Amino acid sequence: MTRTRTPLAATQSRRGFLGLSLAAGLVLSLEACGGGSSGSSGGSGTNTLTWAWQLPTTWDPVTSSAGSDVQMLALAYDPITALDEQGNAVPWLAESWAYDAAGTTVTFTLRSGLKFSDGTPLNAAAVAKSIERGRSQDGSLIAPQMKSIKSVAASGELDVVIELTEVDYQYPLLFAGKTGMVVNPAAFEKDVDALATQPAGSGPFAVTSYVQNDHASLKRNPNFFAADEITIKALELYPQQDPATVVAGVQSGQFNLARISGAQVEAAEAAGLDVQVIDSMFVSVLDVNASMAPFDDPAVVEAMKFAIDREKLKEVVGFGVGDVNYQPFPPGYVGYNEELADVYAYDPEKAKQLLADAGHTSPVKAVFTSSGQSAPAVELIQAQLKDVGIDATIETIPQTQHTQLVYLEHSKALTYDGFAGRESPVQAFQVLFGAEGLMNPARQTDPKLEAQLEKVKQTPTDSPEYAGLLQEATRIAVTTFPNTFLQLMPTIVIRKGVSELPASPSLRRFEGVTVS
Repeated sequence: MTRTRTPLAATQSRRGFLGLSLAAGLVLSLEACGGGSSGSSGGSGTNTLTWAWQLPTTWDPVTSSAGSDVQMLALAYDPITALDEQGNAVPWLAESWAYDAAGTTVTFTLRSGLKFSDGTPLNAAAVAKSIERGRSQDGSLIAPQMKSIKSVAASGELDVVIELTEVDYQYPLLFAGKTGMVVNPAAFEKDVDALATQPAGSGPFAVTSYVQNDHASLKRNPNFFAADEITIKALELYPQQDPATVVAGVQSGQFNLARISGAQVEAAEAAGLDVQVIDSMFVSVLDVNASMAPFDDPAVVEAMKFAIDREKLKEVVGFGVGDVNYQPFPPGYVGYNEELADVYAYDPEKAKQLLADAGHTSPVKAVFTSSGQSAPAVELIQAQLKDVGIDATIETIPQTQHTQLVYLEHSKALTYDGFAGRESPVQAFQVLFGAEGLMNPARQTDPKLEAQLEKVKQTPTDSPEYAGLLQEATRIAVTTFPNTFLQLMPTIVIRKGVSELPASPSLRRFEGVTVS
């Protein structure tokens, strides 16, 4: 048994450090992933990885409603660009890109010889159609990130030319995630609805069968542009397992890679499993609908931010794993603002005074919605709010309805959730605070933040001014919006017969994986 901690590099790169570890044999020459061995439920033969992690809300990147879906979607799809461990945009499907002098046209040049998993050419025309669909299809959840695109067209077989309505230097970063994942036009032009269960991409694996809410079976994609780096022949993907059974599942060989919480670390170590803690961009957060009572009162929102003892949350809920945080970015990230390091430090007396000054002489009634996945955290926060005069009744809803009710119907006032980060920091702000942001339940924004983000977008990411502009946007957002950030949540994995995973706070990659 070994236990390792993989730290997030404290790099002050102007572009951040959202990591993406790739195989040493690839052109990017970055780190290789850990390997996988076969499990009893993981299909026949060797070289099978059984991964108890999560199933996506959909296999269509355009309508995916959870940020964490990107982990699963990356198995079947390739993005146009990728991110290195410092958060810089680096080549992936596109081997290079360039802006014009005005900053309003960017051309991405693809690698030659690319193919989708079905063997059809992945050329500039296909990429242009995929981008166009993402920005124009009804119901697209990535369209808000591409509002500044005026037109997209192929120029020859390899060049994708994007004309913008305004200067925007974020696109090479933006296209490293779901927004840049290329979907085969042959699939969405034939039956767009089928993509929900039948992904059509060019990633390292291809889905062979999918049972919703149960599991997905994938096989190695020989048309993946770095297929010689993939030694896993099959991958079985399962939802995150029940805390009561996940350790036993890995110990027995049912799975060989699984995600656990801090509460399960001791049991996993006692079972002789390898435990690895990987720092991530994931931050737990209270999402607040400021258009609903009582959170339409700014004093209630501010009191709530001071009422929560985040250190207690870390101790009781996270079993000491994770770090208190008051903003959407971790320390060291280009958008992290040092001035906000303890901006809402636990102060129950101040919380009580804020409520009293606002005329609240009796307990403020509220409804606290929970999907049941983080019940200990919800219950502890409920108790802390009650201590300062906010009487929150817990309403538990099915996890499968959480996104629909909270973020699409905007029908819940307060919920406990997490934010998985985004490849582009401007995109992160749009998702959290934008007028169309998925994780902005009230869909209310602020002109000061919008103006600041325009400055960020119009500044090249390698400019000396970029970091300061982005950190000022963080200050505006954290002190203006009701979102209440709580704690950085590292990824904790247990492994059996799987080598150590890379130090990547972003995607799990499988290039270079070998069977131990």
